[in-house]
Amino acid sequence: MRTIENHIFDELRPGDSASLARTLDHKDIELFAVMSGDVNPSHVDEEYARSAQFHKVIAHGMWSGALISTVLGTLLPGPGTIYLGQSMRFLRPVCIGDTVTVTVTVTALDRDTHRVKLDCKVTNQDHDQVISGTAEVIAPTEKVSRPRIELPEVHLHDKGRHYRELIAMTAHCSPISTAVVHPVDALSLIGTIEAAKANLIIPVLIGPEAKIRLAAREAGIDLAAYEIVPTPHSHAAVSAAVELARTGKVQALMKGALHTNELMHAVLAKESGLQTERRVSHVFVMDVPTYPRPLFITDAAINIAPDLADKRDIVQNAIDLAHARGIQTPRVAILSAVETVYPKIASTVEAAALCKMAERGQISGAIVDGPLAFDTAVSAVAAKVKGLVSPVAGNADIFVVPDLVAGNMLAKQLEYLADAQVAGIVLGARVPIILTSRADGTLARMASCALAVLLVEQQRKSVAGQSAAS
Repeated sequence: MRTIENHIFDELRPGDSASLARTLDHKDIELFAVMSGDVNPSHVDEEYARSAQFHKVIAHGMWSGALISTVLGTLLPGPGTIYLGQSMRFLRPVCIGDTVTVTVTVTALDRDTHRVKLDCKVTNQDHDQVISGTAEVIAPTEKVSRPRIELPEVHLHDKGRHYRELIAMTAHCSPISTAVVHPVDALSLIGTIEAAKANLIIPVLIGPEAKIRLAAREAGIDLAAYEIVPTPHSHAAVSAAVELARTGKVQALMKGALHTNELMHAVLAKESGLQTERRVSHVFVMDVPTYPRPLFITDAAINIAPDLADKRDIVQNAIDLAHARGIQTPRVAILSAVETVYPKIASTVEAAALCKMAERGQISGAIVDGPLAFDTAVSAVAAKVKGLVSPVAGNADIFVVPDLVAGNMLAKQLEYLADAQVAGIVLGARVPIILTSRADGTLARMASCALAVLLVEQQRKSVAGQSAAS
C-alpha cells in the first residue's frame, strides 16, 4: 500500500525541493469550473476562446496554483503543513495538452516559529516558466506516515449534449405550425414560447383564452406575436386542434396542460381523427448522460399490450424517427428478460418473429436483433461475458419493450436514477404529436419540438422525391 509522509521542520534545509508534473486535459478544466463556479468563457467556451487573446481554451490560472498547494500539502513539507500565504505571477497560459511541472524549493527557515519560505515555480514542457511566486507555511513538527487515500473516480457528463445536437440539426429547417392544445399553465407556455424563439415552431395556442392569458402573465410572457384560438374547455381545444391538422392548417400537435388520453382519444377517432394505415405509437428519445448516443424507447405511453402486428408498426415508426434524427442504419434491440427464445416468455417469441420480419423486408431500414436483455443491449462487456454474438448488442439505438408497463418503468428509471432527460413524440398519425410532461425541462420540450420538425422535413423530402420520380 502506498503511503504519504511528511518532512518535519527539523529535517528541512535551504535548497530542499520537491516537484510534480501534470498534463492538462479538457476534463481538468471542466472539473475545476464545476468546483469553483468559474465559467469564464476563456476556459469553457471554445467558440469564444478562438476569438480571444490566446485563440484557444486556456486553463484557469488557479488550476496551476492549486498544484503548488498539492506539492506543499503532500510532498514538501507534506501532511501537517499549515498554509499561511502565497504570491504568484502568471507569466504564460496553460493550454490543453500542456504538461506543467511544479517545483517548490525551501529558501528560509525560522526555528522559533517553524515558519518556512519556499520559492514556487511552474514550467511547461518547453521549459518556459508559467508561474513564479513564493509561499510561506508552518512546517509540521511531528512525523506523519499514513496510507495514501485513493480518490473516487470522477465522471463528468455533458448533460443535454444529445438534445443540443438534435436542436442544431434543425438549423436548415423552417419552423412548423403547431397547434398547442390547452396551454393554460406557465410550464407548458414557457416551453412553447422557448421553442418558438428557437425557430422550431409557429405556435397556435388553443384553449380558454382567459386561462391562457393568465398563465402568460404569471410566466411573464408577451403573447402579442402568437395566434390564440379560443375554446370553452380542453375537450373543445382537442377537437379544434385535430381539425386544424386534418385540414392541413397545422403541421404538428403539442400537448399542453391536459391528460394524454384526452388528446389521443380525439386523435384516434375513426371518422374525425388523424389515423393512418400505420399503428400510432410513442417514442421516448432520451438523453442519458452515461450513454454515448440518444436512446430511443418504444412504446411506453400509448400501446398497453401490443400484439405482433402492432409491434411491427411500433418498430417501423421508431426506425423512421431515427432516420429523421440522422441515424442512417439504427440498431434495434427487441427487449426481453433473456437472450434465447423461451416459449413461456411470450416476448422472446415475438422478438424472434420481428427479427424474421426484418429479414424478409416487412421491417426495413435498420439492423434488428432480439431477444436481448437490457444489459446486453447497452453493454458490449455484458454481451461478451454471456458469449453473445450480435450486431446490436452493446450498440443499440432503439429499445423495443414488451409492453407499456415495462417501457414506462424503464424510461422513468433512467430519468430518476440515471439523470436522463426525456423527450417524447407520437408517430403514425397524419402529423407528429409532441407529448410533454410536467416533469420535462425546457430543453427536453424543445428537443421534442425538434423531433417533430425533423419528421416534417423528412416527409417533405419524401414527397418531393416522389414528385420528381413521377
